[in-house]
Amino acid sequence: MGEQDIISLIASDNWMMHVLQTAQSLRLPDWCVCAGFIRSKVWDYLHGFAGTRLPDVDVAYFDPNRTDESAEKEYEKILKGLDSSVPWSVKNQARMHTKNGHVPYTSTADGLSNFPEVCTAIGAYLDSNGQVSLVAPYGVDDLVNLVVRPTPFFISQDKRDIYEQRVATKGWSAKWHRLRILHP
Repeated sequence: MGEQDIISLIASDNWMMHVLQTAQSLRLPDWCVCAGFIRSKVWDYLHGFAGTRLPDVDVAYFDPNRTDESAEKEYEKILKGLDSSVPWSVKNQARMHTKNGHVPYTSTADGLSNFPEVCTAIGAYLDSNGQVSLVAPYGVDDLVNLVVRPTPFFISQDKRDIYEQRVATKGWSAKWHRLRILHP
């Protein structure tokens, strides 16, 4: 399984396409729907499961001209007005570096590359032709090979605890039993 297979999985899922089309309607700069939205779909597919219910649907974008959190809340409100059945969560990657104690991010892909796990650092968006495209700063190998490992920032000693805590509290291996969780 590779990037094209993931794109096909998403493109053939009516709900996922609806989510992407709804997010696209905001016309956010450098946007994608990311994290568990894609990770759970791929893991479910590889385990032969029906769709896992998501606690949130993460929309990431990059707008250095408006970095106040209130803008994100406005976008969430618009999305909820378009479809209140989706648990929308919108985050501007141009401000997320402050939450994570990083240097400023330069793009949405840069923001995704600083997510805690490599398999979570992936997003999908619709290009100008309405086709699904991926943002995958570390590629898709860990995701499709069911490997959970920290991104480079979270491998450092002072951030490793955050990674370990997420792995423990998410309970991924209880649901997706074939996962290989690495503890560097």
